[in-house]
Amino acid sequence: MDPYVELDKNLSPDLARLKSEVHRFAAEVLRPVSRELDEKDPESVIAKGSPLWDVFRLAYEQGFHTRSLPPELGGIEAGPLGGHIISEEMGWGSADFAIALGVTSFPFSFAASRAQERPRLMNDVVRPFMEDRRGEFIGCWAITEPGHGSDTLVVGTEFYRDPKIWWGVSARADGDEWIISGQKSAWVSNGTIATHALAFLGVERDRGMAGGGVALIPLDLPGVTRGKPLNKLGQRALNQGEIFFDEVRIPKDYLLVEPEAYPIAIDMTLAGANAFMGATFTGVARAAFEEGLNYARSRIQGGKAIAEHQLVQKKLFDMYTKVETARQLSRAALAYNSGTFPPATYLSIVSKVYCTQAALDVANDAIQLHGGYGLAKEFLVEKLFRDARASLIEDGSNDVLALAAARQMIDRL
Repeated sequence: MDPYVELDKNLSPDLARLKSEVHRFAAEVLRPVSRELDEKDPESVIAKGSPLWDVFRLAYEQGFHTRSLPPELGGIEAGPLGGHIISEEMGWGSADFAIALGVTSFPFSFAASRAQERPRLMNDVVRPFMEDRRGEFIGCWAITEPGHGSDTLVVGTEFYRDPKIWWGVSARADGDEWIISGQKSAWVSNGTIATHALAFLGVERDRGMAGGGVALIPLDLPGVTRGKPLNKLGQRALNQGEIFFDEVRIPKDYLLVEPEAYPIAIDMTLAGANAFMGATFTGVARAAFEEGLNYARSRIQGGKAIAEHQLVQKKLFDMYTKVETARQLSRAALAYNSGTFPPATYLSIVSKVYCTQAALDVANDAIQLHGGYGLAKEFLVEKLFRDARASLIEDGSNDVLALAAARQMIDRL
């Protein structure tokens, strides 16, 4: 089956080729390894010799890890539409690997934005990551904490400026260094395998959560420890786990964002991350639709394929409508916010909330079309449903994100 009918008739030959290449990588590498790792315990997923490491190496060989870096630093020059195509195709193949490979660049792309005035960042982290073709430099986004989840994202709310509400991880200045202490929770993607963390943390307590900052933290420093990899319902090839910081010292210029710039930094991060989630779970929705359609064509009931029964036809129609709506919405959000400053973060949130819900709905319908087989581990739709369910919570709970977006709409539109 073709990846999908491309409605953009002006898609360039380069982007068409990119789509074909990423789809092949997703089909031949991401999906089979993701399904294999889905059956393993979390320790085995990341163990030496696990095929997880082959996926990282193969993705780095093709430069997929650099797609958030600017082209002048070796990033893939694909533009917003190309970025969407990569995310959707990888999501089609494996939501868990799509997220792992998407988040790995976070510390390094943030460092690249400050490298011109801080040359050490370029030499220590940006260039080694850019040149890595073995998967030796892996990043994580360390924001969620035992006492804070979606509330770290809702900039502009009253509680966000309350000094009594404070980060679990904080930084204090000491000469030419920052000292980092505290705990990030078990939901940090790539948390127990990452070499570097992009940590969102507290710097000025009198500003409350708004007094945050963003620090690049090499995770081989004294005082850094990790928890066990999380055992969870879906996205089991996506390593997640706790990180503990006990008086960890980093150079002063490794604090990439200070409190004055923090609100806009978190807003831009949320806009980018939610747009990425919208694109990725468009791919998951498409995968579920394809599984449902193919099964409906082959399953015989009442003397004919169930695709010939009207009730099934209506369900397939509704599933396809959600997939195509998700694609157009997520492409528009990603393209608009890629060229807008400050970003229309509410638009990215709408994309994330709609597309993740669409992925769950379409996967649920695909299971229903499969009947009892939809509950069996051997069928892909069972995994797609579990992977989609996680997306309504990660990168911000959809309920909380919707409230944050509604506030922005009321204030700005």
